[in-house]
Amino acid sequence: MTNDNYFINLAIEEAKVSLREGGLPIGAVLVKDNKVISKGHNRLIQNNSVILHAEMDAIENAGPLTHEDYRKCTLYTTLSPCPMCSGAVVLYNIPKVVIGDNSTLMGAEEFLKANDVEVVVLNDVNCKNLFEEFTRKNPEIWQKELAKVGNSTESKI
Repeated sequence: MTNDNYFINLAIEEAKVSLREGGLPIGAVLVKDNKVISKGHNRLIQNNSVILHAEMDAIENAGPLTHEDYRKCTLYTTLSPCPMCSGAVVLYNIPKVVIGDNSTLMGAEEFLKANDVEVVVLNDVNCKNLFEEFTRKNPEIWQKELAKVGNSTESKI
């Protein structure tokens, strides 16, 4: 198993935490020098939040880091990051984002690439299945979340 697979599996575990809490099954892990420094999961529903996406939660949970620290990080996320989360990646100069799946939801990957962020898509079937199962069982919740952001992401479900 590659390190990318190991860390994306940790992000999947975070997505499952969100699901158990009644939230969207999206998880993220921030890794520096091959060590997990923080984890996060989507908390939009649980916290009635408009910004606590998994990626934002993981970045926040890392606490304040130096510019040099961020430059050594990789963000692992189960789904393609939205424009807000991608903006945080660029703002903090995180050089690499590893995405579990982008076939169900396409975020701002082109923005990341245009800002010299390395983007790796694993096409992990576990990420895809977890999210698709949630949207099949909870279409009204997913449609309500999509309606809040308009066309900032492209749902393929």
